[in-house]
Amino acid sequence: MSTPQNDSRAAGDQRWLVALDIDGTLVHDDGFLSPEVVREVQRVRELGHEIVVATGRSAANAIPVVRELGIDAGYVVCSNGAVTVVVDDEDPQGFRPHEVITFHPREVLTKLISTLPNAHFAVEDIDGSYRFHKPFPAYALGEQNFETPLEELMSHPVSRVVVLSPEHEVDDFLALISGIGLHSVTYAIGYTAWLDISPEGITKGSALEKLREVHGIPTHQTIAVGDGRNDIAMFEWAAAGGGLSFAMGQGPDDVKAAAIEVTSSVEDDGVARVLSGFEGILFTRTLG
Repeated sequence: MSTPQNDSRAAGDQRWLVALDIDGTLVHDDGFLSPEVVREVQRVRELGHEIVVATGRSAANAIPVVRELGIDAGYVVCSNGAVTVVVDDEDPQGFRPHEVITFHPREVLTKLISTLPNAHFAVEDIDGSYRFHKPFPAYALGEQNFETPLEELMSHPVSRVVVLSPEHEVDDFLALISGIGLHSVTYAIGYTAWLDISPEGITKGSALEKLREVHGIPTHQTIAVGDGRNDIAMFEWAAAGGGLSFAMGQGPDDVKAAAIEVTSSVEDDGVARVLSGFEGILFTRTLG
């Protein structure tokens, strides 16, 4: 007689940690979240595994997507790893801080302003709000953002510096940034002429490793799915422990090259395709 399936939830070191990026991975460019993706996320969570959203968005901008996914507990990695929050429906914001890592932005902003005098600069403060000195696209900085003089962006520690340079194509922008020598921070370019600067050594991967340890999940039982250059660090994190990584089909070539596998595009529900094969991954790993 065959063994009943799904008659118990995974527990302890049987669990997997599945890290999912938001923009271009879970949601389309217009913010659409496929019902099929939601169903697969909920299904894998019901099996007892940890789904962790890991995004470049601030916590305030990430939580609406987390809620739409049906995730009502657990951790969310935000701001490219600088901020980790706990989902908390009793809090007015829908979350409470778990860890916020900051750095002082003066040195790095001084270098950037010298190289990119016409760029738009913003900083993310400890509370998740932003200060900026030139306008950003309406969706980029969330609801809590405030225009301030450029000098005030350098006034105290922040969890992120954001740079937008509309006048540059991506190749020119990359060349300029590589010449600055940002030794005190790490950075990830999300799309053309956009730069996120985080505290030194902080990435999605570094934050996910802390959560893996919190949950007691074996290093080889991790999956990371993303589409951008700021996801490469979590691909490397998963691979370093023997886990798996999947790049979205529409991602840049260097992102796809950094992943172990490539799934379909966000428009074709690539995350759902990965998660629908979850039992197959478990079976294959068991045989291995």
